[in-house]
Amino acid sequence: MSDKEKGRAKAEQVKGRLKEMVGRALGNERLTAEGRAEKAKGNAREAKEKIKDVFKG
Repeated sequence: MSDKEKGRAKAEQVKGRLKEMVGRALGNERLTAEGRAEKAKGNAREAKEKIKDVFKG
């Protein structure tokens, strides 16, 4: 996995987790949903990079 993509995936996961926690704390469903979506996007990016590594190696 390229370091750049790995970092981007982790950043999206963390940002999503934070948004989700803040949204829950404030009772803001929209922010919670945005956080979940961003976290899922980071997870998907990480999975994509792991699959690439499998086929390279």
